[in-house]
Amino acid sequence: MRVNRAQAEENRQTVINVASRQFRAHGFDGIGLKDLMEGAGLTQGAFYKQFSSKEDLVKHASARALEHATRRWLAAIGSNSGDPLGAVIAFYLSKGHREESMDGCPIVALGSDAARQSPEVKASFEDGIKAHLNVLQSLIYGSGAGDGKPDRKAMATLSMMVGALILSRVVNDTGLADSFLDSAAEYVREIAAS
Repeated sequence: MRVNRAQAEENRQTVINVASRQFRAHGFDGIGLKDLMEGAGLTQGAFYKQFSSKEDLVKHASARALEHATRRWLAAIGSNSGDPLGAVIAFYLSKGHREESMDGCPIVALGSDAARQSPEVKASFEDGIKAHLNVLQSLIYGSGAGDGKPDRKAMATLSMMVGALILSRVVNDTGLADSFLDSAAEYVREIAAS
Protein backbone atom coordinates (compact mmCIF):
# COMPACT_ATOMS: atom_id res chain seq x y z
CA MET A 1 0.00 0.00 0.00
CA ARG A 2 1.30 3.41 -1.02
CA VAL A 3 1.67 6.08 1.68
CA ASN A 4 0.85 9.73 0.94
CA ARG A 5 3.28 12.52 1.85
CA ALA A 6 1.43 13.58 4.98
CA GLN A 7 1.37 10.00 6.29
CA ALA A 8 5.04 9.53 5.37
CA GLU A 9 5.96 12.65 7.36
CA GLU A 10 3.86 11.49 10.30
CA ASN A 11 5.62 8.11 10.16
CA ARG A 12 9.01 9.85 10.05
CA GLN A 13 8.16 11.94 13.12
CA THR A 14 6.95 8.82 14.94
CA VAL A 15 10.24 7.05 14.21
CA ILE A 16 12.22 10.08 15.45
CA ASN A 17 10.16 10.23 18.65
CA VAL A 18 10.50 6.51 19.32
CA ALA A 19 14.23 6.58 18.56
CA SER A 20 14.81 9.57 20.84
CA ARG A 21 13.36 7.59 23.75
CA GLN A 22 14.86 4.19 22.84
CA PHE A 23 18.34 5.60 22.31
CA ARG A 24 18.22 7.20 25.78
CA ALA A 25 17.22 3.86 27.27
CA HIS A 26 19.63 1.63 25.31
CA GLY A 27 22.32 3.83 23.75
CA PHE A 28 22.85 4.41 20.05
CA ASP A 29 24.29 0.93 19.50
CA GLY A 30 22.08 -0.84 22.04
CA ILE A 31 19.04 -1.08 19.77
CA GLY A 32 18.83 -2.06 16.13
CA LEU A 33 16.78 -0.64 13.31
CA LYS A 34 14.40 -3.59 13.31
CA ASP A 35 13.44 -3.01 16.95
CA LEU A 36 13.23 0.76 16.49
CA MET A 37 10.91 0.41 13.53
CA GLU A 38 8.78 -2.18 15.33
CA GLY A 39 8.49 0.26 18.23
CA ALA A 40 7.20 2.85 15.78
CA GLY A 41 4.72 0.34 14.35
CA LEU A 42 6.50 0.19 11.00
CA THR A 43 8.56 -2.32 9.05
CA GLN A 44 12.32 -2.14 8.77
CA GLY A 45 11.93 -1.73 5.01
CA ALA A 46 10.24 1.62 5.56
CA PHE A 47 13.31 2.99 7.32
CA TYR A 48 15.33 3.80 4.19
CA LYS A 49 12.38 5.64 2.67
CA GLN A 50 12.63 8.10 5.55
CA PHE A 51 16.31 8.23 6.53
CA SER A 52 19.56 7.92 4.60
CA SER A 53 21.24 5.93 7.40
CA LYS A 54 21.05 5.10 11.09
CA GLU A 55 23.40 8.03 11.69
CA ASP A 56 20.83 10.30 10.02
CA LEU A 57 18.21 9.02 12.46
CA VAL A 58 20.63 9.40 15.39
CA LYS A 59 21.13 13.08 14.46
CA HIS A 60 17.39 13.78 14.28
CA ALA A 61 16.55 11.73 17.38
CA SER A 62 19.29 13.48 19.36
CA ALA A 63 17.97 16.89 18.38
CA ARG A 64 14.43 15.82 19.34
CA ALA A 65 15.58 14.46 22.72
CA LEU A 66 17.44 17.67 23.53
CA GLU A 67 14.48 19.83 22.45
CA HIS A 68 12.29 17.73 24.74
CA ALA A 69 14.75 18.24 27.60
CA THR A 70 14.73 22.02 27.11
CA ARG A 71 10.91 22.05 27.07
CA ARG A 72 10.93 20.15 30.37
CA TRP A 73 13.22 22.78 31.90
CA LEU A 74 10.91 25.54 30.67
CA ALA A 75 7.89 23.69 32.07
CA ALA A 76 9.63 23.45 35.45
CA ILE A 77 10.34 27.19 35.33
CA GLY A 78 6.72 27.89 34.46
CA SER A 79 5.56 25.86 37.44
CA ASN A 80 7.41 28.08 39.94
CA SER A 81 7.91 31.65 38.82
CA GLY A 82 8.90 32.61 42.37
CA ASP A 83 12.01 30.42 42.27
CA PRO A 84 12.62 29.33 38.66
CA LEU A 85 16.18 28.15 39.27
CA GLY A 86 14.99 26.16 42.27
CA ALA A 87 12.31 24.59 40.06
CA VAL A 88 14.89 23.45 37.51
CA ILE A 89 17.16 22.13 40.25
CA ALA A 90 14.27 20.31 41.95
CA PHE A 91 13.23 18.70 38.68
CA TYR A 92 16.65 17.88 37.25
CA LEU A 93 18.36 16.71 40.43
CA SER A 94 15.46 14.54 41.57
CA LYS A 95 15.19 10.83 42.24
CA GLY A 96 12.36 10.67 39.70
CA HIS A 97 14.50 12.16 36.94
CA ARG A 98 17.33 9.80 37.86
CA GLU A 99 15.02 6.84 37.17
CA GLU A 100 13.75 8.12 33.80
CA SER A 101 15.77 6.07 31.37
CA MET A 102 13.61 6.82 28.31
CA ASP A 103 12.60 10.43 28.98
CA GLY A 104 15.49 11.68 31.09
CA CYS A 105 18.31 13.98 30.14
CA PRO A 106 19.89 12.94 26.82
CA ILE A 107 23.19 14.55 27.81
CA VAL A 108 23.40 12.16 30.74
CA ALA A 109 22.05 9.13 28.88
CA LEU A 110 23.96 9.59 25.62
CA GLY A 111 26.83 11.99 26.27
CA SER A 112 29.61 9.41 26.08
CA ASP A 113 27.96 7.79 23.02
CA ALA A 114 27.64 11.19 21.33
CA ALA A 115 31.34 11.87 21.85
CA ARG A 116 32.07 9.01 19.44
CA GLN A 117 29.57 10.09 16.79
CA SER A 118 29.83 12.24 13.68
CA PRO A 119 30.16 16.02 13.74
CA GLU A 120 26.48 16.23 12.72
CA VAL A 121 25.34 14.27 15.78
CA LYS A 122 27.68 16.28 18.00
CA ALA A 123 26.16 19.46 16.54
CA SER A 124 22.72 18.33 17.75
CA PHE A 125 24.14 17.89 21.24
CA GLU A 126 26.01 21.17 21.09
CA ASP A 127 22.81 23.03 20.15
CA GLY A 128 20.94 21.39 23.02
CA ILE A 129 23.73 22.08 25.51
CA LYS A 130 23.83 25.72 24.44
CA ALA A 131 20.05 25.95 24.94
CA HIS A 132 20.48 24.58 28.48
CA LEU A 133 23.29 27.07 29.15
CA ASN A 134 21.13 29.95 27.89
CA VAL A 135 18.32 28.94 30.22
CA LEU A 136 20.71 28.67 33.17
CA GLN A 137 22.33 31.98 32.38
CA SER A 138 18.96 33.73 32.26
CA LEU A 139 18.01 32.13 35.58
CA ILE A 140 21.27 33.14 37.24
CA TYR A 141 21.50 36.72 35.91
CA GLY A 142 18.00 37.61 34.75
CA SER A 143 16.32 37.32 31.39
CA GLY A 144 18.27 40.06 29.56
CA ALA A 145 21.71 39.03 30.77
CA GLY A 146 24.68 38.00 28.72
CA ASP A 147 25.86 38.44 25.17
CA GLY A 148 24.69 35.04 23.94
CA LYS A 149 27.90 33.33 25.01
CA PRO A 150 27.63 31.05 28.03
CA ASP A 151 29.64 32.22 30.98
CA ARG A 152 31.65 30.20 33.47
CA LYS A 153 28.94 30.18 36.13
CA ALA A 154 26.34 28.68 33.77
CA MET A 155 28.90 26.19 32.45
CA ALA A 156 29.94 25.12 35.96
CA THR A 157 26.29 24.80 36.98
CA LEU A 158 25.37 22.60 34.03
CA SER A 159 28.52 20.52 34.45
CA MET A 160 27.75 19.90 38.11
CA MET A 161 24.12 19.02 37.44
CA VAL A 162 24.93 16.60 34.61
CA GLY A 163 27.80 15.03 36.54
CA ALA A 164 25.70 14.56 39.66
CA LEU A 165 22.91 12.88 37.71
CA ILE A 166 25.39 10.56 35.97
CA LEU A 167 27.05 9.60 39.25
CA SER A 168 23.71 9.05 40.96
CA ARG A 169 22.72 6.65 38.17
CA VAL A 170 25.88 4.54 38.21
CA VAL A 171 26.10 3.63 41.90
CA ASN A 172 24.15 0.85 43.60
CA ASP A 173 24.06 2.52 47.01
CA THR A 174 20.84 4.60 46.96
CA GLY A 175 22.03 6.70 49.88
CA LEU A 176 25.16 7.66 47.98
CA ALA A 177 23.12 8.23 44.82
CA ASP A 178 20.77 10.56 46.69
CA SER A 179 23.73 12.37 48.25
CA PHE A 180 25.16 13.17 44.82
CA LEU A 181 21.86 14.81 43.86
CA ASP A 182 21.42 16.65 47.17
CA SER A 183 25.01 17.90 47.29
CA ALA A 184 24.86 19.15 43.73
CA ALA A 185 21.56 20.93 44.38
CA GLU A 186 23.11 22.70 47.37
CA TYR A 187 26.24 23.77 45.50
CA VAL A 188 24.41 24.81 42.34
CA ARG A 189 22.44 27.29 44.46
CA GLU A 190 25.71 28.53 45.98
CA ILE A 191 27.30 28.98 42.55
CA ALA A 192 24.26 30.89 41.30
CA ALA A 193 24.18 33.13 44.37
CA SER A 194 27.88 34.01 44.30
